[in-house]
Amino acid sequence: MIFKFLFVLLLLIAFVPPVRRFFFWLLVGRQLAKEQRKANEQFNRGTREGETRVHSTAPGVTDSRIKGGEYVDYDEVK
Repeated sequence: MIFKFLFVLLLLIAFVPPVRRFFFWLLVGRQLAKEQRKANEQFNRGTREGETRVHSTAPGVTDSRIKGGEYVDYDEVK
C-alpha cells in the first residue's frame, strides 16, 4: 500500500511540471527568496541612488602591511 502511494507520488513529481515546481518551491524557493530579500536590504541600506561615498584615511596612515621590498632586475624579451 505505501509502495503504491510512493510510486504514484514519484510519477507525479517526475511527469507533472506544476507539481514539480511546487515541490521545488517548497524545498528551495522560499529560502532563496528570503536570502535575496536580505541581500537587497543590505545593498539598499543607507545609500540613495546616485550617491557617492568616499572613504579616506588620515594623512600618514598606511594600510599596507608591506614595508619596502627588493629591486628585481628583469630582461626584456623580444
